[in-house]
Amino acid sequence: MRRRKGFTLIELLVVIAIIALLLAILMPALQRVKKQAKAVACQSHLKQWCVVWSMYVNDYNGSFHPGWAPSSAGFLPRHTWPNVLAPYMKDEKIRFCPTAKKLRSQGAVDPYAAWGPRSDFKMTSGSYGVNGWVCNPSMATGDLYPTRGEPVSWLWRNINVTKGLTPRIPLFSGCSTIDGKPLEADAPPQNVSDIADWASGDSEMKRFCLARHEGAVNVTFFDFSLRRIGVKELWTLKWHRQFNTAGRWTRASGIGPEDWPQWMRGFTDY
Repeated sequence: MRRRKGFTLIELLVVIAIIALLLAILMPALQRVKKQAKAVACQSHLKQWCVVWSMYVNDYNGSFHPGWAPSSAGFLPRHTWPNVLAPYMKDEKIRFCPTAKKLRSQGAVDPYAAWGPRSDFKMTSGSYGVNGWVCNPSMATGDLYPTRGEPVSWLWRNINVTKGLTPRIPLFSGCSTIDGKPLEADAPPQNVSDIADWASGDSEMKRFCLARHEGAVNVTFFDFSLRRIGVKELWTLKWHRQFNTAGRWTRASGIGPEDWPQWMRGFTDY
């Protein structure tokens, strides 16, 4: 009587072990590819935002939006970018970085959390924000604006600035809130989830210093270019007119890796 052919237990265990080994080798590579794909998709969204911003400023002779425009009723949201840019936005998906689609109220954890919901915004949520120093409020030069006593003279107001500066002035990027006005002395986040919200009065650089793309942030600039910026490099950008790009948190000031919070020490210094 002919015996049936089949795999022995040892052979099956060897095959399973080989498959498990291959998966262990491939999984990190697959995770890297997945992260890279999300970073590329984020850049694609921001390129579309460059088009949106360029259309808006062209319609207003180069001027930016007023932002949280002061009034007798307080700071009103109607002139913020989620409202003024809404008519120019054709694709709702570009509101979100692919790594930060869920809201904190939906259980998302920073830095992978979108801001919102906001009933007073036409775009009720998102995961990008504007450099608050670009705003053009209807206030006299010399007044303080709006929360930490910053001079209005620091605001850019208009995109038509010295051409050599435009590739260094941030316009729009990943952000934990709708905007932020970084100062050169702003401290870095103590951990990846240490963000600054609207009410904290904390370092507003934290709003942009997000570890969503392996130690880097996708940033658009005044010349409508898009670049991958290292999280430490954020302190070298020209956020406002008087921002010192060789300030406290830059290599030019003598700072070393050991001076940064633990989670940032392995990233490139600038």
